[in-house]
Amino acid sequence: MKAPHYWRQGDVLIKRVASIPAEAKPKVRDNGRVILAYGEVTGHAHAITDEGAVLLTVAESATFLRLSKGAQLIHEEHASITLPAGDYQIIRQQEYTPWGERRVAD
Repeated sequence: MKAPHYWRQGDVLIKRVASIPAEAKPKVRDNGRVILAYGEVTGHAHAITDEGAVLLTVAESATFLRLSKGAQLIHEEHASITLPAGDYQIIRQQEYTPWGERRVAD
């Protein structure tokens, strides 16, 4: 069976990519964790604690994740997800309202 190219945990979509743009810059860890997204409603976080995980951004408009080895994505209200080593783009889910698009609140 072929490995999936997409994973979803709540309002976060993780998409496997062939490479991360060269201009991407590493983000600082939060208390030793790589945070893909914070929950606006609960304060919980979609997080990875593995040392081989690096979160990168391109001008705050695109977020990427590099895993040198497999890692667990954890969240207090969702099942954990095992991600294999590789490069990923992190996409926050959007929803349409009559007043325009907005990020889904988790």
